[in-house]
Order: sequence, then C-alpha cells, then structure tokens
Amino acid sequence: MTFTLEGPVLEGDLVRLEPLGHRHAADLAAAVTENRDTYTYTWVPTAAEVGAYIDTQHGRAAAGTLAPYAQIRKSTGRAVGVTSFWDPRLRPGGGALQAVEVGFTWLAASAQGTGVNTEAKYLLFQHAFEVWGVSRLDLKTDARNARSRAAIERTGARFEGVLRNWSASWAPGEEGRLRDSAVFSVTDTEWPECRERLRERLAGYAVAR
Repeated sequence: MTFTLEGPVLEGDLVRLEPLGHRHAADLAAAVTENRDTYTYTWVPTAAEVGAYIDTQHGRAAAGTLAPYAQIRKSTGRAVGVTSFWDPRLRPGGGALQAVEVGFTWLAASAQGTGVNTEAKYLLFQHAFEVWGVSRLDLKTDARNARSRAAIERTGARFEGVLRNWSASWAPGEEGRLRDSAVFSVTDTEWPECRERLRERLAGYAVAR
C-alpha cells in the first residue's frame, strides 16, 4: 500500500496539534496581530490573509505534499500558530515512507519561549520515527534566520549545510527572489538521543510552570 501523508491529532501537556481547518481561522487571525518582529524570514499571513493561507495549505494537502496542523495551546484552548509535516519521500519501490520534513512553522509572539514549540517538535518527531518509521527527518530555514537556526539546533537536529537559491524568499521586499536555506536533520539512529534531549528541555518547562 502506498503511503499517504495524513497527520493525526497529536497531544502533549502544553500543546495539541490538530489538522488545520477554517475553525482555527479566528484564533490564528488574533495570533498574527501580536508582535511580528520574529517573522522577517517566515511566511506568516496577516489577519486578513488567514483564510486564504488555510486554503493554500489545504491545496498542498490535497496534492499529498503537506499535512498542516494548528498548534493549540492547552492552557487557553486557542490556536496560537501552525506547523506541518511535508515533502514526504518514499523508499525505493514506493509504499513505505523514508523521510519527511517538519516545516511551515510559526507561533504567536505570546506563545514563543513557553515550551509549545519544543513539545510540538517532540510530538512530530516522535510520530515520524516511532509510528511512520522514517530513516530521516529534515528541517530547513532561511540561512539568514539566526533565531530559527538556533531553535532548530536546540532540538538536537544537526546542521548539514546551506542550499543556495533553494526556495522562495519570504523576506519583505524580496518577492520573486530565491533564498539560501540552512538544512538540518535527525536520522533514525540519532532519534533516541534527540528524544532524551527534548524530554529534558520539556521537563524544564514543566518546572517553570
């Protein structure tokens, strides 16, 4: 049977990842009106664009290239951002999943630094490695985005290099231009160590609460 990219609900102590839908639009519209200073290199819609943004992600989902999620902060029950599985690559001969990427991630300013992103990554990584059995998980960001690169490195993912002119730039004033992308990965043999690292970080957030 050929693999179909479909993300189930994933739930932790801080965040619940739900398949993205228009029911999340009002919360996400409120989320994007908070401080946007960290969005310089990231595709984040304005409040007026949220509906179209969801439609675009649904189009990618229909094509089988994306499984988009809303990130629900459990302390409030409100959607505070999005994330996704995307770019599935099948093993030779098809059928089983070999690798997948985690991306299209952003959070409201008020949810950043709260452990929501750390736990979301833990849930996504765990599902990819322990349910789907991937050999590799990828993460990419604009090579200039030092904040995003540091956040990815804190998950335990390893930096592999920079792909030049890799994908569309989301930086203001760079419409139609290509960006250099910093590439990170976790392999199946590295996952146990990465898992413990993420659990230790989450324990710190639990103490902070």
